[in-house]
Amino acid sequence: MLPTSTDVLVVGAGPTGLTVAVSLAGQGHDVTVVDNQAAGDNTSRAAVVHARTLEVLEPLGVSGRLTGLGIHARRFTIRDRDRLLVPVEFDRLPTAYPYTLMISQAETERILLERLTELGARVARPYTLQSLVQDDDGVTATMTDGSAVRARYLVGADGMHSTVREQAGIGFTGGQYAESFSLADVRLGGGVPADEVVLYFSPAGLVVVAPLPGGSHRIVATVDEAPAVPDAAFVQALLDARGPQRDPVVVHEVIWGSRFRVHHRVADAYRAGRVVLAGDAAHVHSPAGGQGMNTGIQDATVLGEALSAALKGDEAALDAYGAVRRPVAEQVVAFAGRLTRLATLSRSIRPVRNLVLRALAHVAGFRRNLAWRLSGLVYRA
Repeated sequence: MLPTSTDVLVVGAGPTGLTVAVSLAGQGHDVTVVDNQAAGDNTSRAAVVHARTLEVLEPLGVSGRLTGLGIHARRFTIRDRDRLLVPVEFDRLPTAYPYTLMISQAETERILLERLTELGARVARPYTLQSLVQDDDGVTATMTDGSAVRARYLVGADGMHSTVREQAGIGFTGGQYAESFSLADVRLGGGVPADEVVLYFSPAGLVVVAPLPGGSHRIVATVDEAPAVPDAAFVQALLDARGPQRDPVVVHEVIWGSRFRVHHRVADAYRAGRVVLAGDAAHVHSPAGGQGMNTGIQDATVLGEALSAALKGDEAALDAYGAVRRPVAEQVVAFAGRLTRLATLSRSIRPVRNLVLRALAHVAGFRRNLAWRLSGLVYRA
């Protein structure tokens, strides 16, 4: 059952919404999370937790649990088939987490939910937001089943198609890439490393091969028209055309797969009165660089502190949240966009692109800046 009132109502129990809730519950506030799914996702697109995200999750008592479960990938490489173009090393970064943590979003959500439960809060399912009305003192959120919750503040962490954002009247400016993306979790044999994320910029197109716990790999590729559910033959053809040649990859099994199209959008504002946005409700972009979930979780930790301050009378903290996090989203969207444009250049230009990247790789500053950007450490306050 839903409570009739709460300090903060969080709509959406993905990583962003759960992180906001954990932050608030840890500071002693009454927080309620609602989600329209009967249970958490078992499959997901996100599989990367970067160093900066682990840093901001550390005070919430989550990072240690995550790092004990994921693969510590200390190296990211861009390759043209077997030729190394750009090596990016994380192990010299000034952080307690000098690696990319490879772990499924489902597992990240499980750990966050476990922590939220320890703090005495829970997720109410399945409840779908229908409408919200706000006044000077709070927000009344009505669900599709007729139940209503009165909250002092409401957080929209309900994804790209956010009902909260729509109800609050906040615009979502941007567009959509022409290409579609194919995503699959597979079991592989052959020439793929077990502890390194590889971005193949082959003349035939882009494919990302990233290790996951349990011996599987995440495959992401740009294609003109991806199948709704990629099968082993489709993934094999992608890797044959774009992956390593000296030690070819063999696809043994497709565990799960999907397709999606990518938008690049940022909310026109992060706040409308007592309603605030975070995560995909506030910004969406290409999966290139694995920044999406990470940016959302980082939003959430800042927002948790801002809401705590607002609950104590400092309303300006919510405006400061937007002033800090919206420019970060714009940077992330631009960075992911540059990577995507590089990946989707016309076939005739791709060999030139690869030559340029290989030349840039000899510049230490280029490799260092890329490591800081990918890891998220560049966004430290």
